[in-house]
Amino acid sequence: MAVADTQNPLLGEMTCGSLLQHLQLIWDEVGESDEERDKMLLQLEQECLDVYKRKVEQASKMRALLLQSLADSRAELASVLSALGENSFAGIVFIFLMILIVVQPDKSSGTIKEQLEAVAPLLEELGKQKEERIREFADVQLQIDKIREEIAGTLKIGEQIETPVVDKEDLSSKKLGEYQSQYQELQKEKSDRLHKVLDFVSTVHDLCAVLGLDFFSTVTEVHPSLNDSVSVQSKSISNDTLSKLSTMIVELKEDKKLRLQKLQDLAAQLTDLWNLMDTQMEERELFSHITCNISATVDEVTVPGALALDLIEQAEVEVERLDQLKASKMKEIAFKKQTELEDIYARAHIDIDPESAREKILALIDSGNVEPSELLAEMDSQILKAKEEAMSRKEILDKVEKWMSACEEESWLDDYSRDDNRYNSSRGAHLNLKRAEKARILVNKIPALVDTLVAKTRAWEEDRGILFMYDSVPLLAMLEEYTMLRQEREEEKRRQKDQKRIIEQHATDQESVIGSRLTPAARPLGSKKVVGPRTNGGASNGTPSRRLSLNAHQSSGNGAGSMSRDGKRDSNRAAAPANYVAIAKEDAASHASATDQLPATP
Repeated sequence: MAVADTQNPLLGEMTCGSLLQHLQLIWDEVGESDEERDKMLLQLEQECLDVYKRKVEQASKMRALLLQSLADSRAELASVLSALGENSFAGIVFIFLMILIVVQPDKSSGTIKEQLEAVAPLLEELGKQKEERIREFADVQLQIDKIREEIAGTLKIGEQIETPVVDKEDLSSKKLGEYQSQYQELQKEKSDRLHKVLDFVSTVHDLCAVLGLDFFSTVTEVHPSLNDSVSVQSKSISNDTLSKLSTMIVELKEDKKLRLQKLQDLAAQLTDLWNLMDTQMEERELFSHITCNISATVDEVTVPGALALDLIEQAEVEVERLDQLKASKMKEIAFKKQTELEDIYARAHIDIDPESAREKILALIDSGNVEPSELLAEMDSQILKAKEEAMSRKEILDKVEKWMSACEEESWLDDYSRDDNRYNSSRGAHLNLKRAEKARILVNKIPALVDTLVAKTRAWEEDRGILFMYDSVPLLAMLEEYTMLRQEREEEKRRQKDQKRIIEQHATDQESVIGSRLTPAARPLGSKKVVGPRTNGGASNGTPSRRLSLNAHQSSGNGAGSMSRDGKRDSNRAAAPANYVAIAKEDAASHASATDQLPATP
């Protein structure tokens, strides 16, 4: 050993050989025995062996630690690869490393440190991938838990949920895909629920606007997150919120339906009261916002405030005011309708008792036993029936008017024919001639007109089973009386013509006997008569009187007046005599006696 150490130039001056030589020199100087020397040399060798032994043990421990570290790295690598899944890129690298790295390292695999150095970067890269995968799992699980709590309604506004614990044993892409699919389904469910919530909130807003309610205070009763200050994504989508919103909508719609029904009832009452009291349109327009929905359906009412409580109260106050005012105006309105009814009957020449009718109306209103609306409805019904009755009589009444007008012209024509001065060239004579020509044409149509009138009157009476009364007188009786008077008048005219012819023949005979004629100056002049229309009540020539029915009515003591040709009341016209036929005969007799008193021709 000493030889080997002395031959090593790299050991420098302080080597084991040089030290041994120096020790021997010391021993030589001291005089140590060989035994002592051998003993000390053995001691030195033993101490060197102990040092080597300690170094070998330390090296073995270090080798064991390195092997354990390599095993731990391989186990960790296997665990990470198993957690990340075999389909990952790291799994392919792991399979390649397992081919290169064996359980017991040898020269072909490289030293232990080389193997550790080869595994360390892969293990670091896989560790990063694992941490990234853990974050991905944590994020998706956090979102899933958040949506679940939102659906369950356990998550409060602004509250943060705890980060979920990730299962690090299974971080595979397949597992992550399952979580992501679950998250997407929950997102879709959340979106559907959010749209439903927003639709419900919009419906509540519209209903509150129509009903005049505070939307925010109403909707936040369901959940505070439904306020506009909260973002859309943070609004409550729980089953409880959806249920409460649905229930609130049902209640608001029912409230809307009830309010609309109440408002429509009030609007109908207002309309009835307005119609009852003939309220002016200007006053009605003040409540047009109430009556505009009188026939609308629930879905058609969308104007904000259209069903507000103050609007309904306003309508109630107006109805109450009009109800109080109605009593004071009822008599005026009822009498107005009664006047309308009387006018219809008067124009139709139907006789009624207006005084008793008015007394009955007054008694009903004062008694309070009948609703004003019912009374006016009954009067409207009577007016409608009166109009129908008048319409059924219109054709006959029109012909009666024509007949009476023709009779008046006939009376005038008779007076005109008896006027000896009708052909004089006086002022207006040509107008009388024209009127006379038209009157003759009209008079010639009277028989046909009477026949038609009789036929239509009989048909009307047969159809209804009642008599056709004209101012309380049967029309057929009037027509029959006129026909009889006309016949008598025609006979009287023929008799007068015959008598005149006899007188003229007698005068001619006297003139031929005496042989002289009276001078024109000595001939007595006939009485002159002013040509013009006679009084309508005149019946000397058989003309029917327009006031015949009125006279009969006046004789019964009711005092009602008839109607003139234009439908107006005429109380100043002359009334026809009660015994029409007898007076006509007396007029004819007086006319005959006057004719007999004419001076005879000498």
